[in-house]
Amino acid sequence: MAKKPRVLAIASGGGHWVQLLRVAPAFEGCDTCFVTVRRSYREDIPFGRFRTIVDATRWNKIKLARMALKIALIVLLERPDVVISTGAAPGYFAFRVARLLGARTIWLDSIANAEVLSMTGKMVEPYADLWLTQWEHLATPSGPSYGGSVI
Repeated sequence: MAKKPRVLAIASGGGHWVQLLRVAPAFEGCDTCFVTVRRSYREDIPFGRFRTIVDATRWNKIKLARMALKIALIVLLERPDVVISTGAAPGYFAFRVARLLGARTIWLDSIANAEVLSMTGKMVEPYADLWLTQWEHLATPSGPSYGGSVI
């Protein structure tokens, strides 16, 4: 029997979480762990494990450091084959650690970033195996690519 791929699906709250849930059916049949910032989001996932992290932004460095450490621990414990994120900071930190462990990474930049890529979306470029935008006019030959949107 083939081993199920281990997927770590990670996003901050609000629209990032909603967009991650819209692509979640693609993870059915995988050994999936969802990671986000609100315990109440557990009700949203139909399968898989669920973990929470502290919500932080670039404006609160202490919380951001706590978030990064917790994400590093989760990645080390989960040992994903693939990490997918719709943003923001949680995905960035997960990508950094996961790539060190040989995991593949997929970044799906937020649909809200219609004029320019998100700051985090730009930062993950060196760590993303698949780097996607949901706006065709933001795609470039060197990335990100456009493959549709999850509206």
